[in-house]
Amino acid sequence: MRDQPSQEITRLLRDWRHGDSSAMDRLIPLVHEELRRLAHHSMRRERLGHTLQTTALVNEAYLRLVDARQVEWQDRAHFLAISAGLMRRILVDHARSRAYKKRGGNWTKLSLDEARTAAPTHPADLEAIDEALCRLATFGPREAQVAELRFFGGLSTKETAEVMGISCRSVERDWTSAKAWLASEIKRSR
Repeated sequence: MRDQPSQEITRLLRDWRHGDSSAMDRLIPLVHEELRRLAHHSMRRERLGHTLQTTALVNEAYLRLVDARQVEWQDRAHFLAISAGLMRRILVDHARSRAYKKRGGNWTKLSLDEARTAAPTHPADLEAIDEALCRLATFGPREAQVAELRFFGGLSTKETAEVMGISCRSVERDWTSAKAWLASEIKRSR
């Protein structure tokens, strides 16, 4: 998005916050591609055959954003940060729900050989990442926010710097630090 649409998004967010219900209708077409990009990036880390699709993630985020009318929107960057956080929570909630069902619902009896071949490979444990991010936020809130925006939001270094109002170099430093700490913490917790 260039400057003009970014300014228009900021104006529409503020209008919507101040009671203009038609502002959201004008806003969604402007941010739809950004939401799809965030969702697509978030879904890339999910296993094949994930039951939540990109479009469903965008729709769920949209529904939660509509309920977020009380947010004091600052600008497009703030909107993207909130959206990335919402998508993170949606995916973590979905993973927890799936894990809950695994522990007791819809069990199918399999032989040990069948179980070995049926076990899915999961490249990233969203719950473990979410819990580690929450721990990181207690002593490194900026690093945790950078990690959330980069990992879950798929924002570039430049976009993350814009969202957070810090330099690209600070984002790179925080991202490197957060990745190392998260990897260590997730490995330790297993």
